[in-house]
Amino acid sequence: MALTAAESGYAGVVVRNHGDADATPVEETPEDPGGGAYAPDRVIDAYDIDVVPAVEIRTDDRGQAGTLLSRYRDERVIVCVHGGSLNRWAVEDPRVDVLAHPTRGEGDLNHVLVKAAARNGVRLEFDLSRVLRRTGGKRVQAVRGLRKQREIVAHYDAPFVVSVDPASYLELRSPRDLRAVGEVVGFDPEQVAAGLREWGRLTARNRERLGEDFIAPGVHRGRYEEVD
Repeated sequence: MALTAAESGYAGVVVRNHGDADATPVEETPEDPGGGAYAPDRVIDAYDIDVVPAVEIRTDDRGQAGTLLSRYRDERVIVCVHGGSLNRWAVEDPRVDVLAHPTRGEGDLNHVLVKAAARNGVRLEFDLSRVLRRTGGKRVQAVRGLRKQREIVAHYDAPFVVSVDPASYLELRSPRDLRAVGEVVGFDPEQVAAGLREWGRLTARNRERLGEDFIAPGVHRGRYEEVD
């Protein structure tokens, strides 16, 4: 996956397994340097590509979702919520970074939810995987749903990210391919590029917030001159 992503022109990959199938890095030792297990540091060194630790919370219980969000917010760079029955809950909590594939399954996206996402800075994901990996009527439905989502998101100027949600390197597509697919949905190429770059911008912001010197936006620990 990392090799294909690097060759396709990506600067990084976001590892966002569902919480019930979490991706936990192995403990690296000189005697056992990974052995094929998930070892982000080895991937970074080998392919010169960033590996962003993330998670996708998937549950239908609001109480459990809140507990998981509180837990992962301090552990992972990016915290996503699986789109579905908790769409409303997700867009109303500014601790959530991304509402993933919001119209999948029982998920719905309307003006009220998009306005809340814009107000709380929750990115809405444009998942292009169904357009690429479905055929016939299901592909037509996927295109129609993404067009509707694009119109509402554009109307309220809500933040968004673009992805292809690959489960293996065979499902990964280059930025150029995604720009072409985005045009079918109604995006111009630069909008798709901006949606891809937003993952990197979000990563940089959150890594700063997870740093020891961060206190609040615009407030950091540092050296100060003594005042008599």
